[in-house]
Amino acid sequence: MPSPVRPGLTVTTVLTIPRAELTERFSRSSGPGGQGVNTTDSRVELSWDVGRSAVLSDTQRQRITDRLADRLVHGILTVVASEHREQRRNRDAAARRLTALVADALAPSSRARRPTRATRGSQERRLTAKKQRSATKRMRSSKPRRED
Repeated sequence: MPSPVRPGLTVTTVLTIPRAELTERFSRSSGPGGQGVNTTDSRVELSWDVGRSAVLSDTQRQRITDRLADRLVHGILTVVASEHREQRRNRDAAARRLTALVADALAPSSRARRPTRATRGSQERRLTAKKQRSATKRMRSSKPRRED
């Protein structure tokens, strides 16, 4: 059963996701943990409805839905954490993952590289190196040839 969570997650200096918009679900973790693994609900699923969030602008919402399209299910972003044996540590890990995902999705894209031409000096150095390599290989052959 989903349960509400504490205050808010700070993603960037201008964006904080209110805890009221987040939903946590707990379940039993798989893997090692001794006898407690079968009795404690330490696995955490943290979900955020990006489509209905009140804190996002239209631009932010569009950027997140475009960049995280493969992670969204019906507009909801879900992150799972189960690597720790304690529920509290898994809650913190899930919160860190969610904030990192959203921050990366909101980051502006890098500018495209402006192509430049190779300088005359770099072209000459490349050709000289090729001639040197060719001469070296020619000297290794069984019949040495006369150099031009």
